[in-house]
Amino acid sequence: MTANLLSAADLSADEIHALLDEADQLKSSLLDRDVRKLPTLRGRTVMTVFYENSTRTRVSFETAGKWLSADVINVSASSSSVSKGESLRDTTKTLAAIGADLLIVRHPASGAAKQIAGWMDEDGVRTGVVNAGDGMHEHPTQALLDAMTIRESLGGFAGRKIVVVGDILHSRVARSNALLLSTLGAELVFVAPRTLWPAGTETWPVRMTDDLDAELVDADAVMMLRVQAERMNGGFFPSAREFSVRYGLSEARAARLPEHAIVMHPGPMLRGMEIGYPVADAPRSVVLPQVTNGVHLRMAVLLRSLVHSEGNA
Repeated sequence: MTANLLSAADLSADEIHALLDEADQLKSSLLDRDVRKLPTLRGRTVMTVFYENSTRTRVSFETAGKWLSADVINVSASSSSVSKGESLRDTTKTLAAIGADLLIVRHPASGAAKQIAGWMDEDGVRTGVVNAGDGMHEHPTQALLDAMTIRESLGGFAGRKIVVVGDILHSRVARSNALLLSTLGAELVFVAPRTLWPAGTETWPVRMTDDLDAELVDADAVMMLRVQAERMNGGFFPSAREFSVRYGLSEARAARLPEHAIVMHPGPMLRGMEIGYPVADAPRSVVLPQVTNGVHLRMAVLLRSLVHSEGNA
């Protein structure tokens, strides 16, 4: 059977390290090649099914699949039968019937990927599902590529303090990182105005605070999050300027970080709001390495779903 990846909670620490190790190996073996192509997934069909806009996630999954020689088909909601009113159930079942071995799904509803996986199980089909972001719930492959970048930059996770800043309430990236990085032994501090604290954070493996400046002096990594205005109905803070003053990573704030600390962002960045222009491009910024690592990490995820799972069946 094809293995699903629906949540960061699906993975043990050993499984996470195995994925990171494989991604590292793929990166070292492919980056210097003139032809970045492996035959491993030849004859497999991967379909990306995106009901929300995406650049990094969709394109990196497409690149990962093509570098592994899979047939990759992009399905956009705006140009498919979804625009005619077709349900998510019928669309995904149709794609499985056409011959998808794996569906990479992004959807605005939390729990959509799990629901699709349930429908695949109902039909007894071998089509697997990878969650590429479901509403405000999770984004497990983003957390994995973040972990890959942290390990590459800092050497490991134990005793490392990771500060995640911004719109925690609406962030699936924050939720997946809370689960995954805590599993690896990192200390997680989430910083946001209290209006952007999700309910139930007392059960999360993180410490919540609204004081950014107090957390920077001993941080090993700072991950800035985009303010997701498209998910906001109402005023969560007085103005973009006030948010930037209190929670933006300016040059002055970045100067308080330890010399070894890295600055991260899952993208897209709102420069000048949550992150200063010079900070985003500074030597300590690993924003573009995160993007590069995303391709190799997602190659490892495709191999886990389509190759390694069958070997363990």
